[in-house]
Amino acid sequence: MPMKPLAGLFLALACVLGIAATGSIFELAYGEPDLGLQATRWILAASLPGTLLTLLVAIRINRPSPS
Repeated sequence: MPMKPLAGLFLALACVLGIAATGSIFELAYGEPDLGLQATRWILAASLPGTLLTLLVAIRINRPSPS
């Protein structure tokens, strides 16, 4: 089954947000963050739920309709 374009867009956004969350965790865990402590915490706080939300939206958009 081919992927719908909008689902692909949300999946790509979920990947970018997941990378941002992972990078923020490492920045906070291993020293002084490059962007500062507060900005890195904000990025982490936004990207963690954003990753889950966009992934679920992508899955829901690409789900086949019941026949």
